[in-house]
Amino acid sequence: MPVEHYENFPVASFLVPAKLRRPIEVIYQFARSADDIADEGDAQPAERLIKLAAYQAELDRVEAGAAPETALFAALSEVITQHELPIQLFRDLLDAFAQDVVKTRYADYPELIDYCRRSANPVGRLVLHLFGRTEAIHLEQSDCICSALQLINFWQDVAVDWKKERIYIPQTDLPHFKVGEADIAAGRWSANWAALMDFEIDRAQALMLKGVPLVHALPGRLGWEIRLTIQGGLRILERLRQVRGNVFEHRPKLGKWDWLVLAGRSLRM
Repeated sequence: MPVEHYENFPVASFLVPAKLRRPIEVIYQFARSADDIADEGDAQPAERLIKLAAYQAELDRVEAGAAPETALFAALSEVITQHELPIQLFRDLLDAFAQDVVKTRYADYPELIDYCRRSANPVGRLVLHLFGRTEAIHLEQSDCICSALQLINFWQDVAVDWKKERIYIPQTDLPHFKVGEADIAAGRWSANWAALMDFEIDRAQALMLKGVPLVHALPGRLGWEIRLTIQGGLRILERLRQVRGNVFEHRPKLGKWDWLVLAGRSLRM
């Protein structure tokens, strides 16, 4: 993850122990490159799926103990072997990227969360595996944080995603607040839209807060990394509330001053 795409999840920062920076960077490169295949450029869907299938084939080679055909997967194979990482987590990411190529709407919140389970949660789980903290409760808390970060990214990027013909807001939520796709297409803010965004913001915030206890279970640098990650996501939600969900005119993002705020709030967690 998010990785510029995972902009609210600062991986491989100075807070990460030096011995783990290379493994995290390799995982980042895998996720970033696969995400680019699915999402960047003007390739046709069939071509994107073929390239993602080639990534799956490389994972097959890694799992079978065969030599990968690319430098990226040679490095990834070394990381997976050295740290005993579950290869299924990498497959889940590829599955989510492939889904993004062909799926542009989500019927309801459970369907969207299932996507997050594969698009975001594997990254947090991989980080915990690297740090040797794989207790079930910690994995569950990490899932909450990662899914919340993914939702936050969706909410701040409604206008951006529309240009890619995607809507991540659950389809069942739109009529409930008397909002339609035409409002998104027109970039039309209204009181109804603000109410819808408040509802989605509350969902993401509640999910994030369920993951907060993880910071007290993880020692040292990793605990501080997760603190900053959580506070970064919550700060974006604050910004979304400040503009009453008007992401058509204001895409919230973090600036230099925000990082000082995040540091102060992290100290108080």
